[in-house]
Amino acid sequence: MRLSTFAAAACAGLVMAGSAFAEAESQEPIKLTMHDWTGQLLTTTIMGKVLAEAGYNVEYVQADYIAQFAGLKSGDLHVAMEIWETTGREAMDEAIGTGQVVNMGDTGMKAIEEWWYPAYMEEVCPGLPDWQALNDCAREFATPETAPMGRYLGGPVTWGGFDEERIESLGLDFEVVHAGTDAALFAELESAYQRKAPIVLWIYAPHWAPTKYEGNFVAFPPYTPECYEDPSVGINPNMAYDCGKPTGPIWKVAWSGLADKWPGAAKAVEAFTISNEDMGAMVSAVDLDGKSLDEVSDAWLAANSSVWQSWIAN
Repeated sequence: MRLSTFAAAACAGLVMAGSAFAEAESQEPIKLTMHDWTGQLLTTTIMGKVLAEAGYNVEYVQADYIAQFAGLKSGDLHVAMEIWETTGREAMDEAIGTGQVVNMGDTGMKAIEEWWYPAYMEEVCPGLPDWQALNDCAREFATPETAPMGRYLGGPVTWGGFDEERIESLGLDFEVVHAGTDAALFAELESAYQRKAPIVLWIYAPHWAPTKYEGNFVAFPPYTPECYEDPSVGINPNMAYDCGKPTGPIWKVAWSGLADKWPGAAKAVEAFTISNEDMGAMVSAVDLDGKSLDEVSDAWLAANSSVWQSWIAN
């Protein structure tokens, strides 16, 4: 899922206040969490600017993707704009189960996060995309640091995803090497793709990468909730996570006190929706075209004024 170098400046805990579209219930800052991938920075910046237009004070707070739930439970943080069904569902369900965090509905975007390889790798590993072909070709994916094991380039360790568990449960001759940042992940893909070097890595959508590069997701055994929860389910009767990753909505969550303290803001967060296509285009504009978060988010707001104004209408 993801930190653009162009987006880093937007994470510095700045406070915004805009002209009042409707009267804010409190001038205490609403704290929105910012993570380490461009799409999330964009959704959060757009939401923050809309709330500011409605007269609210908005504070952006850099937070770890999973660890943020502690702050949302306590009320030290207030809104998280992207919890992916693919990686964040367990943490989200646990937090909601406490009664201190609430699901604010889906963002309108549909998520996929999975192992992905460039199409040219099928020449040296013709059994792909079937996951069982990976062991036959593990040496083709090896690097000096992992040989004779193949290397899987995972996302930053904070993203979760259970890749180490998946490798162990499926008996794959691979080692996970985590990219330090979202930018580093895709820089390595770009380098490998230009050289037709071996690589299999974490790719997610909505994002520009699956469109820009020709390739395929690895076809693992289909995901079921039981595969993650019950070791007896699946190919390996002794271990969980012996299947692919889930797909599904990208959710919004909030501190349970949001609607009491800022009811208009809570309604706006619930109303927020955006399409995969819009998000993919915006991420591309930041990551590939070098535009700033502010430039890209302002352009979306200008082009979709009737949409976001409906979020904050009385």
